[in-house]
Amino acid sequence: MGHAEQSAGLAERIAAHFSDSAKLKLAAAQPLAAPIARAVELMSASLRAGGKILACGNGGSAADAQHFAAELVNRFERERPPLAAISLTTDTSNLTSIANDYGYEQVFEKQLRALGRKGDVLLAISTSGNSPSVLAAMRAARELGMHSVALTGRDGGKMAALLGAGDVHVCVPHERTMRIQEVHLLALHCLCDGIDSQLFGSHP
Repeated sequence: MGHAEQSAGLAERIAAHFSDSAKLKLAAAQPLAAPIARAVELMSASLRAGGKILACGNGGSAADAQHFAAELVNRFERERPPLAAISLTTDTSNLTSIANDYGYEQVFEKQLRALGRKGDVLLAISTSGNSPSVLAAMRAARELGMHSVALTGRDGGKMAALLGAGDVHVCVPHERTMRIQEVHLLALHCLCDGIDSQLFGSHP
């Protein structure tokens, strides 16, 4: 196979990813719009009452948690006051000391118990819904009187069973991790936009 044929094949492969991602986002819009809206209302109510959002996840989901917290603390698409959000994935001293002394499963739970308060909201992100460290954080959140917003994929995994009254489940209807993560990012941007609109009014 020549270079031109290889380049054409690679371009087709890349175009297929764009097509698959777009199709999933359009298909997911209807089932996910309502739970994302409920998550916006839950988070907005917490922030309005002086609460905060604490976010956690592993790998790509850790990056999503950090991304989301930055959009709230700094800004999303408009000038407005900073909003209270903490990513539990960013403090390497906390993460490594907890993992070393107690085990990785507790890296988010211990931080949540130190920083979380009744009325705060946990944003728990896991494409499989089965991450032990995220599950532990959700259990701690319930004990602290916090609600959880779970971003998952596939069938929601073990996280789905931990959700109680007042919690929200945003489950992407797909099996592939990268596709789930792509929709998670869109959902997070919808959350940011929705929170801004709830707290500061509509914006173009």
